[in-house]
Amino acid sequence: MSGSVLSELAEPLQAAVSAAGGDGEPVRLDRPADASHGDYASAVALALAKPMKAAPRQIAERIVEQLQSPWIEGAEIAGPGFINLRLQPGWYGHVVERVLDEGVRFGAGAAARPQRLQVEFVSGNPTGPVTVGSARNAAYGDSLARLFSFAGHDVEREYYFNDAGRQVDLFGESLRARGRGEEVPEDGYQGEYVAAIAAELGLDPDAPLEEWTRAGSELMMAQIRATLDRFRVHFDSWFLERSLYEDGSVERAIERVRAAGHTYEQDGALWLRSSELGDDKGRVIVRSNGEPGYLAGDIAYMVSKMERGFDTAVYVLGADHHGYIRRLKATAAALGYDPDRVDVQLYQLVHLTEGRMSKRAGLVVTLDDLMDAVGVDAARFVLVQRSHDQTIDLDLDLLVQQNAENPVYYCQYAHARIAAVLRNAGDAAEGARPAASWVPEPAEAALVKSLAEFPDMVAEAAEWRGPHRVVSYMQDTAKEFHQFYGQCRVIGEAPDIQASRLALCEATKQVLGTALDLIGVDAPEHM
Repeated sequence: MSGSVLSELAEPLQAAVSAAGGDGEPVRLDRPADASHGDYASAVALALAKPMKAAPRQIAERIVEQLQSPWIEGAEIAGPGFINLRLQPGWYGHVVERVLDEGVRFGAGAAARPQRLQVEFVSGNPTGPVTVGSARNAAYGDSLARLFSFAGHDVEREYYFNDAGRQVDLFGESLRARGRGEEVPEDGYQGEYVAAIAAELGLDPDAPLEEWTRAGSELMMAQIRATLDRFRVHFDSWFLERSLYEDGSVERAIERVRAAGHTYEQDGALWLRSSELGDDKGRVIVRSNGEPGYLAGDIAYMVSKMERGFDTAVYVLGADHHGYIRRLKATAAALGYDPDRVDVQLYQLVHLTEGRMSKRAGLVVTLDDLMDAVGVDAARFVLVQRSHDQTIDLDLDLLVQQNAENPVYYCQYAHARIAAVLRNAGDAAEGARPAASWVPEPAEAALVKSLAEFPDMVAEAAEWRGPHRVVSYMQDTAKEFHQFYGQCRVIGEAPDIQASRLALCEATKQVLGTALDLIGVDAPEHM
């Protein structure tokens, strides 16, 4: 919370806690459910009861006696020992000033310990288009990277193309079969997109399989890049799995874990002793036929990540990769790296409701289909609206409605409505600041409190890997604004009140715009 508006408000209370004998106990401020109980409340006295061996109310009394702050008008003790705070009117103007002064950097740099992070996400095989399932990976991974960067971390985004192995070979076989006008192999790729790619390649039907595989993979990669670019997802690096085999990285990595004593041979295959390193069983590195297993590439890729100097390597994987968490950490340990440098985030499935998308032909629903149906903004918003560990049900018909039932419309409309207010105010909005005499109405105070909570929300969202917290915050803040707009006239009030409310509008617009950008959604000026 260091440096945030709320931490600034909490500092005098923290000092009072220390003076009362509770040094070291962190202070958290929360808005009471009932506004009549005060502006903020703290349960710190209850947390201190056991270590201080005293009744919470007695501890609260000691804390209140020591409390001195220019922003706190009064403190009351309630219930078993809650400390309820009532704020000076000037604090609200101070918050708005902070937002306006810091602009797009309000809430930024909140990370307690900035790190160099790599976020690797999407990373599908170059054998088909980006599906709706992978779209959640893209939206979540990119929003997470945006959060990390805004919080003050040095972030690199990477896409790992699995362009080596049996699946890619099957893709090449499927393409060549289509090019020859034949049926694809039984375990090959059946989608209509395969025929389209085969036709676009224009290769001789009798060209070597390797040529079909390489050309088809490269074209599929280009299409994947184009789709993700349209989805506002941009990568700093595109890593090819086959490069690990071509430059000898796989062989060197295998020899490294072998030399460290973490391998054994069984049934003609080479295994990693991963069960001794936290995994649930041993894993094959090289198969009995001499072909490298999936883990061989993972080991070499782990070396690449760690040797590039990232403090933490964040993997975004589907829920069906649950076993990879222990496997990747065991791989890191076998290579001599700290397993805690591996951070695996799993996301759950996406279900589509019947409606607009049901008119699409074929078995694969692609990200391009989703964007065509509801637009980029709605797609990105809804794919991070829920925690990544929860399944999402997409109601596509809802996402094209222009009303308050549509969550992305509701938030974007708040931003556009503020922009309209500021335009209508004309010159009066330019440089407007809160007046020293401003005493906010309840709806204004509630909106200012929402703005004050933005930096701490960002810090927590980054720490807990939860972009959905940004969405929840936006929805609450948009609601606060719409209530303010309905209860407090902005233009045409007395000059001090008008200036204060215009400043509040500008500050709210700034914060909502930043929040929307953190999840890759546009902040419109008109709707």
